[in-house]
Amino acid sequence: MSFGHDALEAMLSVAREAQAVIARIYAGDFQVEYKGPNDPVTTADKQANSLICRRLTELFPGVPIIAEESDGASFETFRKQERCFFVDPLDGTIEFVKKTGEFAIMIGLAEKGRASLGVIVAPVTGTAWIGGVGIGAHRIEPDGTRSRLRVSETPTLDRARVVVTRSHRSPKLSTVLDAIDPLETHPLGSAALKAIRVAEGGADLYVQPGRCGKRWDFCAPEAIVIAAGGRFTDAFGKPIDYAGGPLENTTGVLASNGILHEAALARIRASMAG
Repeated sequence: MSFGHDALEAMLSVAREAQAVIARIYAGDFQVEYKGPNDPVTTADKQANSLICRRLTELFPGVPIIAEESDGASFETFRKQERCFFVDPLDGTIEFVKKTGEFAIMIGLAEKGRASLGVIVAPVTGTAWIGGVGIGAHRIEPDGTRSRLRVSETPTLDRARVVVTRSHRSPKLSTVLDAIDPLETHPLGSAALKAIRVAEGGADLYVQPGRCGKRWDFCAPEAIVIAAGGRFTDAFGKPIDYAGGPLENTTGVLASNGILHEAALARIRASMAG
């Protein structure tokens, strides 16, 4: 299978299968465990993780799968491979537990260390978003209707709408927001859904300085934001390397409509330097 349109559609099909599993569990009672402080994991995370990894292995044999709920030993050599999948089977588990509906399935593909394809599905609504660098990005309604995604054209920070974390607010983020001084700030659960808001043009920036999740939290969103005409870097403007360094994102994230990226980076750097 080629790693273009065909792969994107296959990834979507897998995410749809996981959607059914998650929706079923969400509708009933489920077990919640904790991997660490404020880091829950549920039956839905585990079952979706297992299903996605099994199906991707069947469809793309030999391509490593870096998935949140998998044993790290199963993908320890991925940095030597040209391509690899990054999977968050349930992004926004805190919101899943709280039953806010703000969670999503993410499957991303990285090639030579750069995000290239992404699929995100919201199990509660059934809405999906797909995108590929050089291919374009689309929103897919539950009935299958597709519409092209395009980032906003907001030209200045004083008119910017910013999406930020709902569950992981920090003093550093407050400092950065004061420096950017946007028109509006909207808290939202799930890194996937915040990035999608930018890709759809409903927000102009998604910013989170400092430590924020792992590589599987950003591979799919990055591919979709770029495919929709935006930019996606760490909070210092550096590309996110999916083939090197630690899996943890230690230098934050900035997704934008592209127009505002450099201006936002300048404000972020100034606030952190101060």
